[in-house]
Amino acid sequence: MASRAETDDDSDNNRGSMWVLDQKLDQPMDEEAGRLKNMYREKKFSALLLLRLSFQSLGVVYGDLGTSPLYVFYNTFPKGIRDPEDVIGALSLIIYSLTLIPLLKYVFVVCRANDNGQGGTFALYSLLCRHAKVRTIPNQHRTDEELTTYSRSTFPEKSFAAKTKRWFEKHASRKNGLLVLVLVGTCMVIGDGILTPAISVLSAAGGIKVDHPGLSNDVVVVVAVAILLGLFSMQHYGTDRVGWLFAPIVLLWFLLIGGIGIFNIWKYDSSVLRAFSPVYIYRYLKHGGKEGWTSLGGILLCITGTEALFADLAHFPVSAVQIAFTVVVFPCLLLAYTGQASYLMMNREHVHDAFYRSIPDSIYWPMFIVATLAAIVASQATISATFSIIKQAHALGCFPRVKVVHTSKKFLGQIYIPDINWILMVLCIAVTAGFKNQSQIGNAYGTAVVIVMLATTLLMTLIMILVWHCHWLLVLLFTGLSLAVECTYFSAVLFKVDQGGWVPLVIAAAFLVIMYVWHYGTLKRYEFEMQSKVSMAWILGLGPSLGLVRVPGIGLVYTELASGVPRIFSHFITNLPAIHSVVVFVCVKYLPVYTVPEEERFLVKRIGPKNFHMFRCIARYGYKDLHKKDDDFEKKLFDNLFLFVRLEYMMEGCSDSDEYSLYGQQTEQSRGPLQIKNGDTNTSSTLSDVDLTISSESPIMPVKSPSHINSVTISSAGQTSSQNEMDEREFINSCRDAGVVHILGNTVIRARRESRFYKKIIVDYIYAFLRKICRENSVIFNVPHESLLNVGQVFYV
Repeated sequence: MASRAETDDDSDNNRGSMWVLDQKLDQPMDEEAGRLKNMYREKKFSALLLLRLSFQSLGVVYGDLGTSPLYVFYNTFPKGIRDPEDVIGALSLIIYSLTLIPLLKYVFVVCRANDNGQGGTFALYSLLCRHAKVRTIPNQHRTDEELTTYSRSTFPEKSFAAKTKRWFEKHASRKNGLLVLVLVGTCMVIGDGILTPAISVLSAAGGIKVDHPGLSNDVVVVVAVAILLGLFSMQHYGTDRVGWLFAPIVLLWFLLIGGIGIFNIWKYDSSVLRAFSPVYIYRYLKHGGKEGWTSLGGILLCITGTEALFADLAHFPVSAVQIAFTVVVFPCLLLAYTGQASYLMMNREHVHDAFYRSIPDSIYWPMFIVATLAAIVASQATISATFSIIKQAHALGCFPRVKVVHTSKKFLGQIYIPDINWILMVLCIAVTAGFKNQSQIGNAYGTAVVIVMLATTLLMTLIMILVWHCHWLLVLLFTGLSLAVECTYFSAVLFKVDQGGWVPLVIAAAFLVIMYVWHYGTLKRYEFEMQSKVSMAWILGLGPSLGLVRVPGIGLVYTELASGVPRIFSHFITNLPAIHSVVVFVCVKYLPVYTVPEEERFLVKRIGPKNFHMFRCIARYGYKDLHKKDDDFEKKLFDNLFLFVRLEYMMEGCSDSDEYSLYGQQTEQSRGPLQIKNGDTNTSSTLSDVDLTISSESPIMPVKSPSHINSVTISSAGQTSSQNEMDEREFINSCRDAGVVHILGNTVIRARRESRFYKKIIVDYIYAFLRKICRENSVIFNVPHESLLNVGQVFYV
């Protein structure tokens, strides 16, 4: 219940109806009435906001799915229509495919499996990584599980979920198998990012030939390539600047194709409505034989864009996506396909350009323009989704370091990756100019789509078991129905592998090799760091000077280790006669969460005794976060370091209360967080079982800024502690003024001489090549060249 002060403030800030109500009652409005009225107003506002978000989601989420009517019937009947009944059967398949896959499976089931609003294969993988220890790089700490975004559920030890969890955690090969499944789905989504612009733009540009039959097909290809060049060249501007146009264009598109569908049903043959009976599916497949079965590869194209629907979920609540699909997208698509089928019943010879032929002459050219714009919007959505999924793959150690640019200050997910953009452009133009027709591109597109769907189904099975804890019968029902439909389509596209279906397989195989080899190298480097880290006993044996001259300045030693002292440090001080007065081990790591709140980003601890002046700082990021290339990171690092020193000495000042021992160990009398008081303000800073002296494996202290910390009341013993704190802070400040040196490890891995030849190819050639062409860590961390020190080391795997 809101306090009286809160209610009064709300009333003062919102004069009007509430004020009038107070005047009518001639008495102050009580707290409960104010709370209920506020809730009513918030719900009303939320409903209006939900409608607006549903409208906006049309432009971002449904562009790809909405442009499928451009090419579905052409790819279903590439050799023409022999029997009008085949049109009814194909339409029936389209109707039930749209109902089962996009509507029931994705919109109402899969979209609920989002990771705090994030969709896509990596979002599902991150959910699984939080509920089971299936990550292949074990760099997580138990303090990471205390993040507010690290949401997960628990289950009984003897449950089916617990047994499944233990089965996956038992063997590394099962974890690798799950990772490969995720990477295969990811690579197919990247293939979609190449094929969607090709088939959408080429299909839209094909409308020119309908009005000018004498034009060569090469002219259509040239127009499509020109549009694609413009589309990819504009990517660096981002979708935020032109995104406000997307929703109106796509809404207009859906309304037009729905309206044209109604017109065609009324004008040509309303008997196509028989297709709503599933009996015609059986008749179609029985009558068509093998040719009818292979035509399923064309019908599959009616649900292309469904995976992009899930991948582009980030900016919209699930309810907004559901409203947009059920109210606008689904009925308009059904009307569009039914209208085309009605036209084809009377004009079977026009199947190759059924969409444009079925448009009334009076609105032909306006419709051509809208279709071209809708194809561009659909292409933009898949390109953006490709950028996003590559960023996620990089965050989880499965893609080489590339330049990532934020294109919007409002939306964190809107990014641009220049290198990937130009690669996509070259491949997309090559596919468009190489095939020159929709049929072969459609075969390739269908292969990519169905493989992504199969990967999603398998991941969703694990989500239902480990995350949702569904009954095994429900899991079996969902998995069985999904696989029955998708495996049927998959068997159909296998017949078309030699007719263009090989393209996404080759593209996916190339990206899969890149991603898995990079992940393999990253894993081996991490294992080497873990096995060769320096013991604290060796560090303590060096003494406060570390056995060397301590020169003024701060050394930031970058490492992948979240605990222990890295080998790079011993390698450095063994070969150089001096080390900085303050040493900070910096670890930047990504967690299986979509974002890490700014106030929870840094973890700080001390390594060794205080007179060593050695610290560890861990900066944690989610797969949607971007480690920005600016000076803000270094500033925040030092701010958190100073705050840690302050809190540490304040806790020592509280040791007389027997709540904490000298080094911050929590006593038996107190198990709660330390309360730092400032008048009436209580601010808690959690310090759970932290050893601030010599243990390198102890848990790390989350540094959270306490409010109003300037006037803390301390005891006389605490005054000495405060003086020591000021001395150390001044010492660190003076070292910072003397200069900051960034020490980066340049670890090179090589295959052993006795290794098998394929391992030598993977490590010595492919991984070495990827390391050579990817961005340097110094560029990512924005390290000035004059203050950079690279320490090289080689190890053999």
